[in-house]
Amino acid sequence: MSATSSDHPYLLLFDGVCNLCDGAVQFVLKHDPQGRIHFGSIQSEAGSQLYRQHGLDPEKPHTMLFISPKGVFHQSDAALEIAGQLGLPWSLAKVFKVIPKPLRDRAYRFIADHRYQWFGKHDQCALPRPEWRGRFLKE
Repeated sequence: MSATSSDHPYLLLFDGVCNLCDGAVQFVLKHDPQGRIHFGSIQSEAGSQLYRQHGLDPEKPHTMLFISPKGVFHQSDAALEIAGQLGLPWSLAKVFKVIPKPLRDRAYRFIADHRYQWFGKHDQCALPRPEWRGRFLKE
């Protein structure tokens, strides 16, 4: 089954083979008590299609993509928008919006460019816990 962003008002597309990205998804799952944020691996068929629809190359995933009713966000804006959805104390991270976007995005890209080297990667996307499967896009 293919999915669209309208199926899930809050949708995070992430690099499913990246250990850092997987850790970020686990963090959001644990700190999103309402379960509003849904997830899709960029490597999945549905995730790849949505990533491409927003002008990004799923063969070279360099940013997470957060789709919400407020818009589509990537790089540092995505991270800050996600934090804003998690409630206190995590939503306080939005204070970093005072830092100019080019500086925030430069730091984001630096980490993204080194994420496999520093944190490693999986051979394939990890499977979510059974209780969280409903929050992931289905093929």
